[in-house]
Formats: sequence, structure tokens, C-alpha cells
Amino acid sequence: MAASSRRNSAFARRRLPALAGALLALSVGTASLPGVALAKGPESLADLADQVTDAVVNISASTTVEARGRTLPQLPQGTPFEDLFEEFFNRRGQGGGGGAESQPRAPRRSNSLGSGFIIDSSGIVVTNNHVIGDANDIQVILHDGRKLKAEIIGKDSKIDLAVLRVKPDPDRPLKSVPLGDSEKMRPGDWVIAIGNPFGLGGSVSAGIVSARGRNIESGPYDNYIQTDAAINKGNSGGPLFNMNGEVIGINTAILSPTGGSVGIGFAVPTATAGPVIDQLRQFGEVRRGWLGVRIQNVDDTTAEALGLKGGGRGALIAGVDDKGPARTAGLEVGDVITKFNGVDVKSSSDLPRIVASTPVGKVVDVTTIRKGQEQTKQVTLGRLEDGDKPQQQAALSKPQPDADVTRQALGLNLSGLSDEGRKRFGVKDSVKGVLVTRVDPNSNAADKRIQPGDVIVEVGQEAVTSPTDVTRRIDQIKKDGRKSALLLVANKDGEVRFVALSLE
Repeated sequence: MAASSRRNSAFARRRLPALAGALLALSVGTASLPGVALAKGPESLADLADQVTDAVVNISASTTVEARGRTLPQLPQGTPFEDLFEEFFNRRGQGGGGGAESQPRAPRRSNSLGSGFIIDSSGIVVTNNHVIGDANDIQVILHDGRKLKAEIIGKDSKIDLAVLRVKPDPDRPLKSVPLGDSEKMRPGDWVIAIGNPFGLGGSVSAGIVSARGRNIESGPYDNYIQTDAAINKGNSGGPLFNMNGEVIGINTAILSPTGGSVGIGFAVPTATAGPVIDQLRQFGEVRRGWLGVRIQNVDDTTAEALGLKGGGRGALIAGVDDKGPARTAGLEVGDVITKFNGVDVKSSSDLPRIVASTPVGKVVDVTTIRKGQEQTKQVTLGRLEDGDKPQQQAALSKPQPDADVTRQALGLNLSGLSDEGRKRFGVKDSVKGVLVTRVDPNSNAADKRIQPGDVIVEVGQEAVTSPTDVTRRIDQIKKDGRKSALLLVANKDGEVRFVALSLE
């Protein structure tokens, strides 16, 4: 089948904005970089390619869908148009362009092509989940042309991985490649990618690691290796090798305005993929750890409002599941998680990945900062289920609305949360705090997307029940020498988030 007639596997792409100006090539002499030697690339990668190519495979995934016959429009019995419609559809059916229900259509078959690699000579193959999708016929095509039928051991859509099994010929053993340590890779290290671009068959491309830890917002566990090695449609699921012939990434996505390689490709690092592959092989599914918190990032303004030294870092807890492990361990809304199971949490995006890779049921130390004081709690991790959604913090004690008092603070008009206010803005009965009735469009509050109908639950990590409480807390924060105030804000449905507002 011609490559142009086949549908390549879905390959994540994004369009980049067009460059507004011309790019100028600038040369830098070695004299301007004292102590730095300009390294040459390897003279040849042929020996490395020969070493690993036999373990790289093409994946052909086919999906057959039973086509449904066309049914006649539902017309009233005896209508004068009944014979006309029946004749029209029967003629179309005879012409092969559709047809009546009495003339069944042939099943539709769609194909996708991708790449993969063998990690165990017993027949274990790794590829991308999106390469196989919901296919009901998967073939693994070896470098020498042999075709082996594959079965799915398990797959994980969250980091786009799938593990397959083939039955090898005892007289012709399979070649496998080992997983390497992606954590040892540095920007500038040489890598090669091998795969099946555009259905052409085994192809080798070379480049370097451009960056690590890339978040392209494709899922909750983004931690990609970025490379400039040419990666195109059909390379999905193929390996990214280091110079020792070890797989340090699984090629998964590209950024491209054209659909082809422009030198920005992404691979799932083996540090992320390895534990998932092990679990898929062992259980046929992924069993991720679950903490039961909703988090947000800590920027410098929020860090100042919290009294954190060293600027923004960690993951700020904005909600705790009432039935989750965090609640049982004593973690609270407003705590900042800075270390989990001995691993530093530099930003909120780190925490889901670290927690998910921790075994279910393990007892771990969680270091937090609460009101400026560092503390450590022991948490027994639960298991993340598909339906798990962290819930809002338990409702605060019932306030006494100060409905007759309206105050202005931080560019906000504030009012007690009365029945009238709830009805006007649609605020649920479970939401407690102080109602925002107006927002100055030129204020910092407007920039932080606070809007009328929001409810201020806490100021400076203390509960507020009236506009007077809000202004009193703000005055106290100013006296303490703080330059910003941290607000816990709920929307009308009770979903909360922290917002740091400047007091200057």
C-alpha cells in the first residue's frame, strides 16, 4: 500500500506563531569563550545504529468498524412521497453510494502506522498509546520484514504509553534494548531517534537534548525531554537513544507549524515511563499514588504573602479531599508542600508526577510550611482512581452575616453574605465568607480575575465572616510589614483558590 494512501498514527502537533523578523546568523570565535572548547559531533553514528536497529519495530494498527446500512427517512404511512424516497435510496444503493438498509455496506477499515521497540527478547514491545488506539488488529513489523501479531498487555493514556506482547520464533530470537537513566541526560548530549516516519520504514536521525522537564500541557504528568533530532509522523512510540545504545525517551510529540519536523520534538523520559511500563507488565494497568489535595503554584507575590523565604516554590494546597489520605494525615488548606518522600517540590507541577510514581500504600514524609513554620507529616498514600476529584475544604463555622455593612478594600466592594446576596449571584448555601459585589476594573484584584459573586473565605489564612473582618485583617497584615495579602477565594459553586493581592 502506498505511503500516501495510509493514515499515519495521530501525532501531537502545535502551531507556532510566525516569526516577525529575519533571523541573523552570528558567529562566535573561540577567543570570546575562554576555557570553552567547541565540541565536534560524533564522526559517525553507524556503529550505534547497527547495534540497536534490530530492536526497533514498526507498528501497524488496524481498526475494523462495522458499517451500518442507511435507513429510510421516517415518513407517515401512506404518504405520496413514500415510493419516491424508497426508489431514490434503492438507486443509490445499486450505484454503490450508500443504499437502503436491505443492502448492507462493507465494514470500514482504518490503519495507523507508528514505531516501537523491544525491551525484552521474550517479546515485550513498547510504543505510544495513541499509535494503537482502539485497534483490534496489531502487527509488529521487525527490521528484517517479519510480521508478528501482537496483543495488548496494558496501556496508559495519561503519559501515552502501551505495552504489547508478540510470540517470537524460537529459531530466530528477538533483539532487545535496555532502558537507560534519563536523569543523567543534559542539554547538549547527543541522541539518535529511530522510527518509521511517514511510513517509510526504519530511519535514523540524530541531534541533541535541547532541554529537560518540558511541560507542554498535554497531561498532568508532563516532564518531556526536548530534542532537535528529526521526529515526524510515524515516529510516535519510537526510541530516543543515548550514545551507549540505551533508550532514554519514547518519542511522542512535536511542535510544528507544518506537521513535519522543525527541530522541536518531545520524548517521554524513561524516569517517567519506566515505572509505568513495569506496572503495565505486572498488573496490566497503572496503579498511581493518591494524596487527595487540590493544589496551585506559588508565585513570588503569594510567597511574600505567606512569609516564605526564598521566593515562590512548592505546591500550595487549595483544597483537601474529605476522604483522602491528606485529610487523615492532618494536611490543611494553606499548607505549602515543599518536599514529598524526600524529593524537593520546586513547583506545583512537580507534585502530581512525584505522587503518582510513589507506590500505593506506602508511608511517606511530607514536608510543609504552615504559617511560616516547617513541619513534617506522615501520609499513607491511597490509590488514584479515574473518578477521584479533590473536594473543597470542609465548610467553616456558620458566620453571622454583616449584611448592612458594605466596605471597600483592595479594589473590592464587600458585603455580608445574606440570602439576598446568595440569590442575586447564585451562591450555594454551603459557601461561607464575605461576598464581593463589585471589582474596580483598574485594580490588582481585577488582574487576578476576582469578580462579583466571588466569596472571600480567608484573609491571611484566617477565616472572615464580615467585611469588617476583611479590613481588620488587611490592616493587621500591613502593620506586620507585609507587602501583599493572601486571600482564599471561592466561586459561587464553592471551588476555592488562593489569590495574593498587593497592598502597595
